[in-house]
Amino acid sequence: MGDWRGVLAGEAAGRAARWLAVTATAGMFVVLIMGATVTNTGSAQGCGRSWPLCHGQFIPSFAVSTAIEFSHRAVTGIETVLILGLALLVWLGWRGRREARILVPAMVFFLVLQAGLGAWAVLYPQLPEVLALHFGVSLTAFASVLLTAVFLLDLRGAEVLRDRPIPVGLRRLVWGAFAYTYLLVYLGAYVSHTNASLACTGWPLCNGQVFPGFSGPVGIVFAHRLAALVGVGLVAWLARWTWRLRAERPDLARGAALSLILILAQALSGALVVLLRLDLFSTLLHAGLVSLLFGGLSYLCYHILPRPTPVVATEPSAEPAVVLGAGARPR
Repeated sequence: MGDWRGVLAGEAAGRAARWLAVTATAGMFVVLIMGATVTNTGSAQGCGRSWPLCHGQFIPSFAVSTAIEFSHRAVTGIETVLILGLALLVWLGWRGRREARILVPAMVFFLVLQAGLGAWAVLYPQLPEVLALHFGVSLTAFASVLLTAVFLLDLRGAEVLRDRPIPVGLRRLVWGAFAYTYLLVYLGAYVSHTNASLACTGWPLCNGQVFPGFSGPVGIVFAHRLAALVGVGLVAWLARWTWRLRAERPDLARGAALSLILILAQALSGALVVLLRLDLFSTLLHAGLVSLLFGGLSYLCYHILPRPTPVVATEPSAEPAVVLGAGARPR
């Protein structure tokens, strides 16, 4: 009877953890979009030089910019509770898995770092280079929560695909595309924070020129466009390679195909940003697509890693029911 109850408890905990992980991932995506809204509406100082209070008040008097910034902080606070709850649940249930031992600290660390950079940006004026870094950290925080959700969902059986070998060259291409995309995202955020987005008034040409040079704001935007073109080529190469392996590794083929769709849509949304003169919808679409693209490439990085041998838990009784109900490897 004790074993039966333990398995039921494990299955219930597994379902709860999966639902919480999906909710936290969606919440982190909302936080990213709201952060982009703050940036693109110029509402970063909507609460003045005050953090975590807004104009020194728990509930301030609202102007539009104040409402945007305050809402962003409120949603971030709710998301913090979700992530901490998820981290605790995953640690208690799956700390015998090496993935959990990496992802849980990563979630908490990047959550704190993201909040710290946000507070720093509010309290003290920042250079565009630092402000651009904030978006990159936010993407990493999003990816850590997303991969925790992937880990939990894969426990129902999909993780066995990670045991199937792939060419070393493909593994390097995935990591290379991921690292390159991170740099591309940083460059895009730098374009935004230097107010250079409309330095090129046309698309795909820049001010009617094929090669406008690399000097000044025009050069920053042109460099970003060239980098984006290379990024599309890398992801297309990745999608073509994984598609040939779709029978053995359908997980990689699906992830790469989705990433290709997202980076093409991202390029088109960049054109909309220019053609619609920084219309809020276009800028938020641009931020949302790049977040999903980064998540897709993070998924590929996770799935090219073979499953590690489970780590022996310090308290064996804390985890076995959850693992037995979730399709993990036998010990």
